[in-house]
Amino acid sequence: MRRTGTTRRGALLAAGATAGGLLTACSGGDDDGADDPGSAAAVRAEKALRVRSTRTSRELLRQYDAVLELHPDQATRLTPLRDSVALHVTTLSPPPPKKDESGKPKPSPSASASASASASASPDGAPVGDVGGAGPTPFVPADPGKAVRELAAAERRSANAHAEALVHAPPELARLLASLAAAGAAHAYLLTKGSSS
Repeated sequence: MRRTGTTRRGALLAAGATAGGLLTACSGGDDDGADDPGSAAAVRAEKALRVRSTRTSRELLRQYDAVLELHPDQATRLTPLRDSVALHVTTLSPPPPKKDESGKPKPSPSASASASASASASPDGAPVGDVGGAGPTPFVPADPGKAVRELAAAERRSANAHAEALVHAPPELARLLASLAAAGAAHAYLLTKGSSS
């Protein structure tokens, strides 16, 4: 006798088909919108979103660094995850400005917005592309188990922030943010259930 109703396999297949359809629908051509007056606003919005997402990952990276500094015995377990978060920061950083033939940055309609977004996103003075940056050191519990649990909670917050941001992102950035959200969820799992403390 066959089960009726929604099964886990059916729900996963439906979710996968929906996600695939959304990604296909979101992937447009390589039209950069050079003739579109709204394209400058779109570029500014994307850069601002990248800066906010970079800040989220940079805060998580600081948390990893603080835990590793106080609990070096956790390095074997945490260093690969920390390195992954450092790569997320680098990947999310807004791309450097395009250069003309002489090697000087080309002026763009979003240059001033990008500069102000970078300044507002980096109150500690660290450039957006700087992986670790300087900033306030997060509080780390003296108990290693509790420190790792708080790190897992920070991973979940970061994953949720990336997932919320992807709704407002253009297709390419949305795919990147979805990947980072999934990686954050996997990191949280590995920190809580995947390994014993």
